[in-house]
Amino acid sequence: MDPYSAEGELTNIHNHFHQGQYQEVVDFDVSSLSPENALPARVLQLRARVALGQAEDVLADVQGEKEPELEAVAALAEQTLGNTDKAVEIAESLAQSTPDNATVQIVGGTVLAAAGKSDEALALLANHQGSLDAVALIVQIHLQNNRNDLALKAVVEARRWAQDSLLVNLAESWVGLRVGGDKYQQAFYVFEELAQAPATSSVRTLVSQAVAELHLGRTEEAQAALEQVLKKEPSYAEAIANLLVLSVITGSKQKDELTSSLAQADPEHPFLTDLNEKSDLFDKAASKYSAKVSA
Repeated sequence: MDPYSAEGELTNIHNHFHQGQYQEVVDFDVSSLSPENALPARVLQLRARVALGQAEDVLADVQGEKEPELEAVAALAEQTLGNTDKAVEIAESLAQSTPDNATVQIVGGTVLAAAGKSDEALALLANHQGSLDAVALIVQIHLQNNRNDLALKAVVEARRWAQDSLLVNLAESWVGLRVGGDKYQQAFYVFEELAQAPATSSVRTLVSQAVAELHLGRTEEAQAALEQVLKKEPSYAEAIANLLVLSVITGSKQKDELTSSLAQADPEHPFLTDLNEKSDLFDKAASKYSAKVSA
């Protein structure tokens, strides 16, 4: 039996993870799990701790471990701590030695994709055998590469055998936000259901709901959702970044304040990186047309 299926032992902890309920994952009682599911559960808990900002502790916990799954987690922790070269070295080594390991595919693929090695990540993930985690990551990589067609194809193929799985619904909603049109509303329904139900709500699902609201032009509702997130977690970078986007759309005077807050929360956030790159390009272009005064 698939441990992540509706009848499997890991379905609840797995869903908590993908709903962004990381503390629930860490606190999940794993004492009654069967021996074969102990390691997959530990991996989910370690990944959740990394997401909660405990990468140093996670790295200490897995130091010296020889299981490929835990070595992959070590690579993720290293990358989170800024040691990208070391993380990529570990991930590439695991991809060579144990490419059929599901955790190596997913966690190693995550590390490689985050390091800009999309082709390597996709090659590793292509080895998966019916893993929805792998499909979800493949969809994310295609969307990051602006290959909406390939992302949609991956979702359609997975829908044939995964039916109404949480991960398929999420992946389809990510694609919907990129495709647009009536897909915005469909994505909103998925994210709203997750964000508003106490059993599935998290800062992550609330931000997803807010993004869908933004695409639908519902700025007040988006702002309310983002402010709700920041009340729970004042330094949550994704909420700050989307509130910054909202301030630009609505003409709010909070732009400078929010930009400063985002820089404090996550100096390497993609929004800031993109903003700085565009600012540099503008300055270079403007310098070519600077006024010349002759004596």
